Amino acid sequence: DVVLVTTSPLPVPAGVETDRVETAADMEAAMFERASAADVVVMAAAVADFRPKVAVDTKLHKADGVPDLVLEATPDILAELGRRRRSGQVLVGFAAETEALAERAVAKLVAKGVDMMVANDVTAPGAGFDHDTNSVTIFTVDGSSASVALRSKDDVADAILDRVVALLPAR
Repeated sequence: DVVLVTTSPLPVPAGVETDRVETAADMEAAMFERASAADVVVMAAAVADFRPKVAVDTKLHKADGVPDLVLEATPDILAELGRRRRSGQVLVGFAAETEALAERAVAKLVAKGVDMMVANDVTAPGAGFDHDTNSVTIFTVDGSSASVALRSKDDVADAILDRVVALLPAR
């Protein structure tokens, strides 16, 4: 059984239960509710790291001058899932990076308490958000890594899930 928690309005495959959310707070609540029953949690995308500290419901006018924009950190959903995880659960995070890919991905893997961190250089040609292809490096908690060369995102997902299955406890 698959549950997709998403902000995207895109159609999902048949048989996938969908929990559509709008805000980071909605995502956090949905993930904490759903994750406890999951054997595998794949956090393929993160909410923004920061949000405005104060939101306004009215239009900002140029005549009033440039507003001061004060940001605050959003909750780290993946790190909290890592703290709350139950025994035998496999937790997968993603790291979209622009520099120091391996170092940042491994640091995130350790800091967030996950089993696997999938890292991709979003500046690489043909990779990242605006492409149907991607290339990634998969880092696992045992210290191993595997590179997945540029290919369709479906094929990248297959490679990631092959590694996830290898981490699942024997049933």
